[in-house]
Amino acid sequence: MNQMGYACINETLSSMKPKVYTGRSMIKRTFKARGIEYASELGLANCKDLFKIIKWNKENDFKFFRITSNLFPWSSEYKLHQLPHFESIRDILHDIGNYVQVNGIRITSHPGPFNVLTSPHPHVVTNCITDLSIHGEVFDLMHLSRTPYNKINIHIGGAYGDKPSAMKRFCENFHRLPESVKSRLTVENDDKASMYSVKDLYENVYKVIGIPIVFDYHHHKFCTGGLSEEDALEVAISTWPTDIIPVVHYSESRSKEYEDPKIRPQAHSDYVLDYIDTYGNEVDIMVEAKAKELAVLRYKKIHDIL
Repeated sequence: MNQMGYACINETLSSMKPKVYTGRSMIKRTFKARGIEYASELGLANCKDLFKIIKWNKENDFKFFRITSNLFPWSSEYKLHQLPHFESIRDILHDIGNYVQVNGIRITSHPGPFNVLTSPHPHVVTNCITDLSIHGEVFDLMHLSRTPYNKINIHIGGAYGDKPSAMKRFCENFHRLPESVKSRLTVENDDKASMYSVKDLYENVYKVIGIPIVFDYHHHKFCTGGLSEEDALEVAISTWPTDIIPVVHYSESRSKEYEDPKIRPQAHSDYVLDYIDTYGNEVDIMVEAKAKELAVLRYKKIHDIL
């Protein structure tokens, strides 16, 4: 059966009082004023609420979840073990890891678009390696598998007017990542014709460094690489280890949902209504709709999925 998941925010729990969410943060001025002590407080609270969300997921039969990339505010400015609450944080993350393993819940992450391993600028690449390394460390603290089952997924980054050179840089910079990241890293096709299609990623990334491709249905509409949806999906699936269920991303156009041509067609909708055709393949579907778990529940109701 295809598992359906959602990303980061649980709308049901975040509308409760007190609010349950993992997005506690602060502006840089506050971080400069209050420092690592306050960052540690917020990080601990985020971890506690992450556990609450994951327990809700178990109770409501969600076995696939993308955690936030912002558990620890300004985490590039310190080492996690320097946090005053690190022992409590480590224990909670360990307990979360045990819980998801016992209950068969798949945990993944999707670091932000500023992670650009294709960049020709050394400081951008260095910052990217720092950020991805934190994701790898958090997953290690949860004792999640060092495999794409617990993927850390990114777009490869800009083309800089020369896609072959940019993809070559990505592959070279990949080797600078720690094993905690390399073993989990996946790449995703883009939503602009000038960027990276599944075919680009297959020929110039997967064939070089062997990392799996996450197929994004919505993005494929804008960057096909000359492949049909079914063919692109099959190519992406072929890059995954045979013992790990591949992940796909699914969303629909917000402009279509609201019948408003002023909305960018690439923008994600609140809900997903169309039937998701996996062409007979077993995949785990990350629903990237703004209504989060509510979108998945509505989809299952529309299509009579238990």
